[in-house]
Amino acid sequence: MTAAAWTGHDARLIGAAVLGIALIVVLITKLRLHPFLALVLGSGLLGLVAGMPVAKLVESFTKGVGSTVAGVGVLIALGSILGKLLADSGGADQIVDTILGRASGRRLPWAMALVAALIGLPMFFEIGLVMLIPVVLLVARRSGQPVMLLAIPALAGLSVLHGLVPPHPGPLVAVDALHANLGLTLGLGVLVAIPTVIIAGPLFARYAARWAPVSLPEEPEQEARAERRPSFAATLTTVLLPVVLMLGKALAEILLPEDNPVRHVLDFLGTPLVALLLAVLVGMVALGRGLGRDGLSKSVSDSLPPIAGVLLIVGAGGGFKQTLVDAGIGDVITGLAKDADFSPLLLGWLIAVAIRLATGSATVATISAAGIIAPLAADMAPTQAALLALAVGAGSLFFSHVNDAGFWLVKESFGLSVGQTVKTWSIMETIISVVAIALIYPLSLLL
Repeated sequence: MTAAAWTGHDARLIGAAVLGIALIVVLITKLRLHPFLALVLGSGLLGLVAGMPVAKLVESFTKGVGSTVAGVGVLIALGSILGKLLADSGGADQIVDTILGRASGRRLPWAMALVAALIGLPMFFEIGLVMLIPVVLLVARRSGQPVMLLAIPALAGLSVLHGLVPPHPGPLVAVDALHANLGLTLGLGVLVAIPTVIIAGPLFARYAARWAPVSLPEEPEQEARAERRPSFAATLTTVLLPVVLMLGKALAEILLPEDNPVRHVLDFLGTPLVALLLAVLVGMVALGRGLGRDGLSKSVSDSLPPIAGVLLIVGAGGGFKQTLVDAGIGDVITGLAKDADFSPLLLGWLIAVAIRLATGSATVATISAAGIIAPLAADMAPTQAALLALAVGAGSLFFSHVNDAGFWLVKESFGLSVGQTVKTWSIMETIISVVAIALIYPLSLLL
């Protein structure tokens, strides 16, 4: 789109997008409205200002909600069940005890990052954080090491997986919006995640521990633990099963011909819905033995209510994305990006950064940025589309501050001041975002 081709209609569409996003930001940050309602109202304003007929606006939003929940909702539910089984069965404790039992001294921060990464694979960030806080404090007491030296690696492991690796809601939404290959995104996400966790976790923790010396809170009473816990091997197998199956599908698509029977089997087993369902079924057997039938049933039932809000936000985000697309805003931005010869990956990252800073929500930033740049992914090779999804996820983690619930959760959990939280948690999130895009962009030039 040349300057001469720029029209008043294009300007109106860009203005509609800005107003819609601005309304979402104001509703979330100033009026403390739930992101679900903010996304619904923002979509309505965007469509009306863009000149969409009301019937078309409602149809677009509804279509977006339906397709997103259909594509992502079941996966989020299965991931939540798997995470709950891991927590209730004692499997998470088994992973922690096994890894920390073999680490000491200087290796402890690295062990905390590994523990967080393994626990964080099937769990949402908030759940993983609540589980890991007592572990961090306990290890700090036993080892005498600074709290932040152990906390930062754990937080980095959780946060990186939350932003870059399915089946977390943000990456799933980005993959769905950009029509990226989930297995390929997972594989590349793990590839980017490993050095990112190392830099933002154990390496940065050395500085964070100096900037925020934290006194240990009083030791709570010991809670009773389950007498019969699953083995480390059974737990690790359950956690890694969906990852292995989805990576197997991605590798089969690259290495094997379409008519190969092995590829057909791996394609089926590596389908995200099948892979996660198999992991849940294996988890119910391998992890649920110590729970009994009633305990197993309760664990599965209790895993679903907490994700209702996540599903609503994701669904409304899908409606917002579809409204952006049907209004033609994505096409305008695509034309501008192509004329400016600007990297789609950097554009997606910058849009996600801006929305993250404004709203404080990584999920809202991912949903909105993916919707805006979705047309750019239409003609991309599978590898580039996967890297674009990761770039958006990386941008959504940039500089968590006072408008992010995670900021306050970390602050209160470790007894930090606001300034200390900024020096540790906020800077860690920024390092994750910058390091990740610094790895993703060169990969896009090589692959």
